[in-house]
Amino acid sequence: MQKLQNRIALVTGSSKGIGAAIAKRLAMEGATVGVNYTRSEREADLVVSQITAYGGKAFAIQGDVSQHTDIERMFSLIKRDHGPIDILVNNAGVYSTGAIEEVTEQQFHRHFDLNVLGLILCTQEALKHFNPKGGSIINISSSVTSFTPVNSTVYTASKGAVDAVTRTLANELGPRKIRVNSVNPGLIETEGVHASGFFHDDFRQKIESITPLGRIGTPQDIAPAVAFLASDEASWITGETLIIGGGLH
Repeated sequence: MQKLQNRIALVTGSSKGIGAAIAKRLAMEGATVGVNYTRSEREADLVVSQITAYGGKAFAIQGDVSQHTDIERMFSLIKRDHGPIDILVNNAGVYSTGAIEEVTEQQFHRHFDLNVLGLILCTQEALKHFNPKGGSIINISSSVTSFTPVNSTVYTASKGAVDAVTRTLANELGPRKIRVNSVNPGLIETEGVHASGFFHDDFRQKIESITPLGRIGTPQDIAPAVAFLASDEASWITGETLIIGGGLH
């Protein structure tokens, strides 16, 4: 039996990369999945079509998760069309690198507005629409919070905040039977990583050389763990941070 049968899920920022892989895996496990996008409508529709092609259930839903009005609209539409939500995956995020001398106020607010505030606002709104039986929230953080690579001050700070929010909300929402966990990927090969400009051969080889399992990750390495944490198999797991980085901490 599929472990997420009859569950309703929303995966933010899931038109590509890790989010798309998570959406596909949740649907494979039986969930009806909202594939959220901000501007990439074509990519979101493609993810939905790939899911429905193998008999899964999914729908594309537009919304900027750093904007409260967009978030309210998204959750209202999901509840109207599909019912109470059971699973929220806070995946939408942004990252860039640079020396401390290069940090700007704009860069800081760009990271924290989406990576932290957007996550909090989505969670806040989701609580109004969660299944009364409870549910699961999975925040996608990053292994940078333990690896702390150079030239990543703002990004690492934002993901450190995500880890802290995860543990705090696990305490706060446990009495409502809502579990909150964090999945912290290592270096994953995605469109966004390539677009960032630092995923060159020398960098990749350096990371692979110090990773115990000898390779960087793929989005498909992350998705099964999210599906597990969303399921009843993880019914006594909350407030945890799961690093998935090939052993590199």
